[in-house]
Amino acid sequence: MFPHNYNSYYNIMPDGTVKQINPFTGTEVWAVPGRGDKPITNENHFEPHPLTQHHPEDYCSFCRSRYFEVPPEKARLVKRDGRYDMAYHLPPDQYFNSTAEFRRTGNLFEIVTIDYWKKNYSYRLDEDLIEWRDQYIQNPQGVKHIDNILEYKLQRSGKTAEEIKRKKAFERLNMIDAFFGGCHELIIAKSHFTEQAENDSQLCSSGELSPEEHFHYFNFTIEAMSDMLEYNRYVRYISIFQNWLHNAGASVDHLHKQICGLDEWGASITEQIQMVRQDPNVFNELGVNLAAQFNLVFVENDFAVASVGIGHRFPTIEIYSKSNYSRPYEQTKEEIRGFSDLVHACHAALGSRMSCNEEWYYTPIDAVYKMPWHVLLKLRMNVPAGFEGGTGIYINPLTPVALRDQIVPKLFQLRSSGKIANISIAEECSLPPNPLKYYL
Repeated sequence: MFPHNYNSYYNIMPDGTVKQINPFTGTEVWAVPGRGDKPITNENHFEPHPLTQHHPEDYCSFCRSRYFEVPPEKARLVKRDGRYDMAYHLPPDQYFNSTAEFRRTGNLFEIVTIDYWKKNYSYRLDEDLIEWRDQYIQNPQGVKHIDNILEYKLQRSGKTAEEIKRKKAFERLNMIDAFFGGCHELIIAKSHFTEQAENDSQLCSSGELSPEEHFHYFNFTIEAMSDMLEYNRYVRYISIFQNWLHNAGASVDHLHKQICGLDEWGASITEQIQMVRQDPNVFNELGVNLAAQFNLVFVENDFAVASVGIGHRFPTIEIYSKSNYSRPYEQTKEEIRGFSDLVHACHAALGSRMSCNEEWYYTPIDAVYKMPWHVLLKLRMNVPAGFEGGTGIYINPLTPVALRDQIVPKLFQLRSSGKIANISIAEECSLPPNPLKYYL
């Protein structure tokens, strides 16, 4: 709707310093020569230790032999004869009758709690959830499961034995409701380590999944979004994110996503929707078109396009859906698969030792103006410190071009070995103007 001066967002100085302004947040970032020599993997402070494979895995509370160490499963995805089947509200005495490829459970330590929804909105569990809750706690294994995780949660909260006994007596049902109808959930993958792991650094990350597995991981997460919107009408936006490894905020080194319902959009989404109101084409203009102008688009297929981002606090990859449907749950399975393939390829190129955040952005359920579904992969390879705090200028260890040039050769290798989907890489990308069709 109005012209943009691309050079105001991305400027390479004569000494090689790359000054960047993020067009959507206004964040100022410098990439300084000499700080880009680090490999794209976090420094390994500890030597890997030889791994003795356990079958089934039991390395953490998310592992498949420890199903009862997280809240009851709202759903699980099971693979049978090459087909993925969904099972909802599985009885606790059937948990070990099958192996879950992915599980969906409540988060034991919610960000937005069940009390938030109950006290602020008079939220109540619907009849189906109440029926599931009551059946679960009538099952001997179910009531034991609930008691154990309630005790663990209260112990972790610093409660004494007497306080735990008193709280369980008077607030037990309210606390239990969080497990069955709460709005902060986990999507937990099956494996802790890769199948061929020989040491404890060979974790099963998003990139270690096959393209098919990653699609089902994505689709299972989207199904959870739809379900949450169905049972809590006060939710206006669902934050979806994945923290991989300690530097990215993960408390468990086991692959999982989190979905958290909110009663507002948040400042970032609100600002981006305001930009769309002023210029409906802004995500083409200041997203893909801007990246293409500086040769930062590096991978593409019929359904999505990815580039190195400009002006992020951490080196960042941006993946945009080309669909004219701007919410994940509105898209066809073919569109979701195509988008998933690009996200998966980027994760695979980064490798399982790269600590990163995966963040989803899309049009809120109650928004009139549309923004495209897109995912940011933020590489947690630098720690903002005193300089950033004092100046508001963030220093990146990699220039966007350096990050692109480290990823592209890996993508070619992965495609040749069949570990990622057949996608267009680097010069193979068509790069037509305005490839995103979200506003149509």
